[in-house]
Parts: sequence; C-alpha cells; structure tokens
Amino acid sequence: MYHKIIVVGNLGRDPEMRYTPSGQAVTNFSIASTRRYSDRSGEQREETIWFRISVWGKQAETCNQYLSKGRQVLVEGRLNPDDNGNPRTFQRQDGSTGSSFEITAQTVRFLRGGGDSGNSGGSTYEPGGSQTEDDIPF
Repeated sequence: MYHKIIVVGNLGRDPEMRYTPSGQAVTNFSIASTRRYSDRSGEQREETIWFRISVWGKQAETCNQYLSKGRQVLVEGRLNPDDNGNPRTFQRQDGSTGSSFEITAQTVRFLRGGGDSGNSGGSTYEPGGSQTEDDIPF
C-alpha cells in the first residue's frame, strides 16, 4: 500500500540539522497549517494543526540552509504513526497529553518568504528534478 500527505504551512521555529553516525544529514522542523472557516452562527474560527517534519540527505542540508522561522513551505511525504496507526502522543510539562503528526518529507517546496530570510521566491528543492511554483497541484 501507499499513502502520501501534502501539507502547506509556516515554520514554527528554525530548522535543526544533525548527522547520523553513518554521516547521513537529517533536518527537523515543525510547521503550522491553519484552516479558517465560519461556524454555524457565522463567527470566524481558526483551527491550527502542527506537523513535525523530518527531511533526509541533500534535501536536509538545503532546508537547513534556506529555511527559517515563519517561512511558508509545501511538504509532500508520508505520515509516521505510532504502533497503533495513530498520531504520536506525549505528555507536556504541565501534565496534559498532546499529540503530534509526524511526516517524513519526500519533497519540500519553498513558497512565500517569511521570517528573517527575506527570500520571497517560489523555489523548490526536489531530488532528481527541478520544479517551479507552477508545478504545485492547486
């Protein structure tokens, strides 16, 4: 079986890169995706979902170099559920329980600028190919 998730959101913090013992680069960052809608009474509402993203290899190095807090990205990848197929759960410092959607990125597309980068282009990094903003499927 195969699944793919596509999420557009803004980085909640600067990326963090490290190397595995075998020398493989991995970059982690989180993005927030917000949906705006009107409830039954017509009041405007917002719903924000956070995703934790892991990017590997050359793409990890590129993301670490060019992304920063606030930058908008499109991430294509696969969900990493817990052993029961659910989002990963954790306990916060205040004792409450939270959950996290984790994605292993296959493609990260840099969209509008944000944060301190000042780069507002629609550049993309995808292994094995060059894409433009026109290739985004919406």
